Amino acid sequence: MTTANITFGQQVKNYLSLIRFSHTVFALPFAMIGFTLAVVFEHNSFEWSIFIKVLLCMVFARTAAMAFNRYLDRKFDALNPRTAKREIPAGIIKPQHALLFTIINSLLFIITTLFINTTTFYLSAVALFVILFYSYTKRFTALCHIVLGIGLSLSPIGAYLAVTGKFELLPILFSLTVLTWVSGFDIIYALQDEEFDKSQKLRSIPAALGKRNALTVSNALHFCSACFVIYAGIHGGFHWIYWLGAAVFISLLIYQHMLVKPDDLSKVGIAFGNTNGIASIIFAVFTIISFFIS
Repeated sequence: MTTANITFGQQVKNYLSLIRFSHTVFALPFAMIGFTLAVVFEHNSFEWSIFIKVLLCMVFARTAAMAFNRYLDRKFDALNPRTAKREIPAGIIKPQHALLFTIINSLLFIITTLFINTTTFYLSAVALFVILFYSYTKRFTALCHIVLGIGLSLSPIGAYLAVTGKFELLPILFSLTVLTWVSGFDIIYALQDEEFDKSQKLRSIPAALGKRNALTVSNALHFCSACFVIYAGIHGGFHWIYWLGAAVFISLLIYQHMLVKPDDLSKVGIAFGNTNGIASIIFAVFTIISFFIS
């Protein structure tokens, strides 16, 4: 292998690390739920071209959002011992390159929606604004977690719109599930930076309310998420396999709150990454299977 190949491979690895590509597992399964729901329940034919475009939109949008977040937060990341080794503060990726990366992915996202349908194209600017605007919110509101939840919640309804071009209640219920689920576990993740956020005058639920109260808010959001999952199953009249997936999803919501305590944050990483990633995949698999046998 040549030096050039090694350098290119390392650059790819650095950018994948910059955007935490592995965290795509949070929203992508719900996008697949929205896509499959549109195909099966609305009796639309499966089109590989639309499916691939939906995947590309997910990748481009999330990449733009994460790269912009890292670019905008680079000075705070450099000051925070937990994040100081991230690619931009560590000097691995230059800030201007991260910004250019954001712009390129934003343009690719909008262009891809243009080739889906007019509804997705017209709404692409709104979606892009939400996911990029999130990075500013921690500077002025503790509700930044909710804005992040809104950004990721666009995945199931966006995938549904890509196929049908219209809004319906079921995909909206799955979007509300994502909104409350993501907002809840982002609060858990933010517990690690409570003191740092206070010192830098950054806003978050833990910084505003303290760890114990923040966990109470997270619990309430996850309770709402469980309610949306249950209501979606009732409204859709789904097969019992859906309820098995729902039971696993809700159980893992409960489990992550058993892992994290106000005075013990040692398992935040497991609760945030592993538990939620598994919950998303299992729920999506069982839900999609149930669509075909309902």
